[in-house]
Amino acid sequence: MASLRALLPQTPAQRNLIKSSQSSQKQSENPLSDAKAKPKSTTPLRRSASASLPIRSNPTPTRGVIQPVFTLATAERYILSRLRSHPYLPARSQALHESWWIPKWGEPGKEGEVFVFSNGTIICWGLGEADAKRFTKEVIERAPGIEVAPLKEPETEELEFVVDPIEQTRLQGDLIILGQTAPLNEPDLLLKNLPPMAFPPETLLARYAFSQALSRSTALSALEVSLDHYLTSMALLPHTLAQTGKPGMGRTQLIKKLGELMKFRQLLNLNRENFSEVPDFYWSEPELEGYFTSLGDALEVKARTASFNDKITYAAEAQSMLRQLLTESSTHSMELIIIALIAVEVVIALIRDGPELWHMLAGTEDEEKTTHA
Repeated sequence: MASLRALLPQTPAQRNLIKSSQSSQKQSENPLSDAKAKPKSTTPLRRSASASLPIRSNPTPTRGVIQPVFTLATAERYILSRLRSHPYLPARSQALHESWWIPKWGEPGKEGEVFVFSNGTIICWGLGEADAKRFTKEVIERAPGIEVAPLKEPETEELEFVVDPIEQTRLQGDLIILGQTAPLNEPDLLLKNLPPMAFPPETLLARYAFSQALSRSTALSALEVSLDHYLTSMALLPHTLAQTGKPGMGRTQLIKKLGELMKFRQLLNLNRENFSEVPDFYWSEPELEGYFTSLGDALEVKARTASFNDKITYAAEAQSMLRQLLTESSTHSMELIIIALIAVEVVIALIRDGPELWHMLAGTEDEEKTTHA
């Protein structure tokens, strides 16, 4: 992204933003500082950042201030029903299709909008990273049992949006433009008696569609990070096998690793949020589906999902081979044990019945000598 920005014309505001981000990065890299380094942005959408420059560099009287859309993933799943009676949420917070919607949240005069999705993500419109983390601390962490399998490290993603009532609502480059939208085919999809909200009610479902696409990407990023850690833990297995001829891992440990792989595939493909299908909500609303798919395509969700599945398949095949080796080793050990048991049984029989057999053989020889004599 930095190399792309260097080649493109920059407005004074953009130059100031870059300088401030560089200075904050240097400050975070100071070993004497307590501040944590901000996560690097790896969003594929950044590659198309140049498409948003005409909007960024040519403000109009109708266009609002460019604001952030910050996404934070803290768990593999949320139980949204735990937010129904949360004491720290505004009274008009409510379910909106597959999310929990908070129309206004934040300090007076600086309110934003929050969508909470069941895949463990929080989408904050008009709120930055500090506000998103404060929402997590004051709301999510105070709702008992809402988080299922919390992540070791939260996953973040950040875009920007601008409100312009004379423009068409769309994604342009790395900038979401909230403007005019077509009438709904099914008006019942929009809530009746909408509460006061931080942004225009006309684009509520457009914001929901963009939020759902962004939540999928961030939840997928969290899975990608977990899978990378898993693959790192298994990276020495081929080397150990090549050097020693042994897998270097016991059967129980290998079965546990296979169970982790199955969990990854289940989270990716078998849950309700399966990252590949378009939700039923958009079937009757092609324009909303366009918002959802445009951001999903820009974030390369389908390609990343396919790559994720390929990594799981490779790891599963490698571990299946190791499991076969362990099975063969176990079979060989069982054969040796059986041979040893047979040998022990023969020895015991000789000790127990040996004298009697000896006397029988000796008696037979005496009888033969007597007969010959």
